[in-house]
Amino acid sequence: MGLLTDPRAGNVKMFKFLLKWELLLCFILYICGIVYLALLPLPMFNDATYFSENALLPGLVTKESYLDNSAKQYHRDLINEMQRFPDTMPHAWLSAKMNHMNLDVFIHNFTLNYPFKKHKFVGQNVYGIVRASRAASTEAIVVSVPFRPLSSVHPTTAPSIALLLAFAKFCRQKKYWAKDIIFLITEHEQLGMQAWLDAYHGVISGQEDVLDAGDLEGRAGSIQAAINLELHAMKISFIDVKVEGLNGQLPNLDLFNLAQTMIKKEGIRGSFQKKFDINYRKTFKSWSYHFNTMMMMVLTQATGIPTGNHGLFHRYGIEAITLEGFEKTGNNGEVNFDRVGRTIESIVRSLNNLLERFHQSFFFYLLPSTDRYISIGLYMPGLVLVIGGLFIKAFSSWLKLQDTTTTTTTETTKDKDKNTTKVIYNFDIGGIASEFLWAHIFGVGVMSAPKLFTIIGSEYFKLQTEDSIYYGFLSTTLLTIIWFIYYPRSSRRDNVALVNIITLVELATTLVCIAILNSSLALLAGAAYVPIVLLIKPRDEKSTKSRKLLSLFWIILHPFVLSSIVIMTYTYVNFSEENITTLAMRGLDATKKSFVFSIIDSMIYGNWLFNVTTAVLLPIWILLSNVITNNTNNMTCH
Repeated sequence: MGLLTDPRAGNVKMFKFLLKWELLLCFILYICGIVYLALLPLPMFNDATYFSENALLPGLVTKESYLDNSAKQYHRDLINEMQRFPDTMPHAWLSAKMNHMNLDVFIHNFTLNYPFKKHKFVGQNVYGIVRASRAASTEAIVVSVPFRPLSSVHPTTAPSIALLLAFAKFCRQKKYWAKDIIFLITEHEQLGMQAWLDAYHGVISGQEDVLDAGDLEGRAGSIQAAINLELHAMKISFIDVKVEGLNGQLPNLDLFNLAQTMIKKEGIRGSFQKKFDINYRKTFKSWSYHFNTMMMMVLTQATGIPTGNHGLFHRYGIEAITLEGFEKTGNNGEVNFDRVGRTIESIVRSLNNLLERFHQSFFFYLLPSTDRYISIGLYMPGLVLVIGGLFIKAFSSWLKLQDTTTTTTTETTKDKDKNTTKVIYNFDIGGIASEFLWAHIFGVGVMSAPKLFTIIGSEYFKLQTEDSIYYGFLSTTLLTIIWFIYYPRSSRRDNVALVNIITLVELATTLVCIAILNSSLALLAGAAYVPIVLLIKPRDEKSTKSRKLLSLFWIILHPFVLSSIVIMTYTYVNFSEENITTLAMRGLDATKKSFVFSIIDSMIYGNWLFNVTTAVLLPIWILLSNVITNNTNNMTCH
C-alpha cells in the first residue's frame, strides 16, 4: 500500500540524491544534449547516404533526351510573350504550346479572398498530362514550375518553363511510361500550387472561405512524386536540391539521394543549402563546415515555411523536391540544358520504375552534406536530453511539495489498538484551474485577434494591414510585460509551486510533440527556453537580486520579443553594410511583414507556427511569469 500513497517508497536514496542535485543534473543533461547534437555533423557520428528502394534502378537507363536546342527556342518565344504582358502569366501561349504537343491540356481557375480586407485575387494554372501508355492511369508524377513575371522580385523561372516544355515534348514521343506525367505551371508562387493540390484532392487545407481552390476539369492518377524546377538561366553552374516543406515535413530520403546521384552522374555540381561537399583534412574545419550546413537546414526547417512549391506536396503523402539552378558566377564551370534535361529524365524514369510508394528510407533526418545524413535515431537522444531536464525538474518539485505538505498536514491520532497518520492535500484547485484557463483563453484570443487589429487600425487610425497587426501585437506584448513587472500577485507557496510543476510538464510535453514532426523547431525552442525555465521557482525573500536578472531574461523570451530579435538579427546579418538607421527601419519592416505572412500562412496553408506560438507558448510564458513575480507567503495546505 505504500507504493500507492508515497512514490518514494523503496527508493529513498535515489530520491534524496535527486532532491539534492536536481538543478545540477538538469543542466548537465541540457549541456550534454547540446554537445551531442553539435557533434553529430562529424562523419564518425553520422552515416553515408544509400538507396533503400532498389526498384528505382537509379542511373541504369540509357538516356535519350537532348533538350538544349528546343528549350532555347521555347525560351526565346516565352520571353517575347512575357515582354508583351510583363505582369501576367501567358496562359493562352502556354496552353497552345502544350496542345501542339497533343497533351491533355487544362486551365485551373482559383480565387483568394484576402482575409484582412474585402479584396479578391484571381489566378490561373496551366497543366498538361501525358497519359501512361503501359498502365491504366492509376499513378502519376508531377513536374512543376512556378511562373514569375518580369516584374517579380524573385529570380526568373522562364528557363525552367522552357525546359519543362521541351521535356514534355520528349515524353510525349515515348511509349515506356507506366505513370501519367503532369506538367504543371502555377501562378502566384505557392498560392497557385496550394489551390491546385486542394482541387486535385478535393480538400480544404487552410481556413474555409479564404482560398477558393475551384475545380479541375482533368485529372491523372494518384500522385506518387513531384519535381519542382526553378532554373534561373539557360546555362547553369550548379543545382541546389531543396527538401524543407510545410511545418518542417521532409520528403523520403531516397528521393533526395536520387536527385543528388543523377546530378553528379551528369557532371553537374550539386549542393544542399547552396553549400558544396568539401573534404577537409583537419577535423575542426570539417566539423565547422558540416555543422554550418546542418544548422542552416535547422533554421530553415524550424520556420515551417516551404522553401519551394515542393513543400506543399508532403501533407498529401507525396514525396517532392525542388531543383534550383543558378547562373554561372566567378570561375565555376557551366552546363547547358542537354545535361540538365538528362538529369530530369533520369529522375523521372527512375520514379517511373517504382512499384509502390516511397516507404523504406527515412522521412525524419538532418543533412550535414549532400552525401551524409543524420537519422531520427541519432538526433532524437540529444533532443530528449535537452527536454528531459524539464520533466526531472517537475518531478523533483512535486517531491519537495509533498515533503512540505506532509510535514504540515500530518496528524497522529491514537485509538485503542493503533496509530493513524493522515495526509490531507487542500490545494486551491479552483484558483489554479482558473489561472490556467484564463492564460490559455488569452492565448487563443491573441491567435484570433489579427482581424480585429486590422479593423481597428484601418477604421480608427487609417493604418495599413501590416501596421495594424504589428501595433496590435506590440500593444498585447506591452500589456503582458507591464502585468508581469508591475502587478505581482500573492498566493500560497504550495499553489504557486503546483502551477510551476504543471506548466513545466506542459512545456516539456509541447516540445516533445513538436519534435515528432519538426525536430528543428523543438531544438531551437528547447535551447532557448529550457535553461531559463529550469531556474524558475516560487519566489522567496533571499532571491531579490537574482529575480531581477531572471525577469530580464524572461522578458527577452516573450514569444513576440524573441521573434522580433531573431528577425532583427537576420536583417543585420544579411545587410550589415548599411548604417544603423537604415538597418533599424529595414528590420522593423521585415518584422511587420513576417507577422503578417505567418498569419496568412496559417490561414491559407495550415502552417501552425503562429498558432503554437500564440495558443501554447504565450500562455506558458504568462503562467511562468506569475511564478516568477508571485509574492508567496509561507502558508501551506492543511
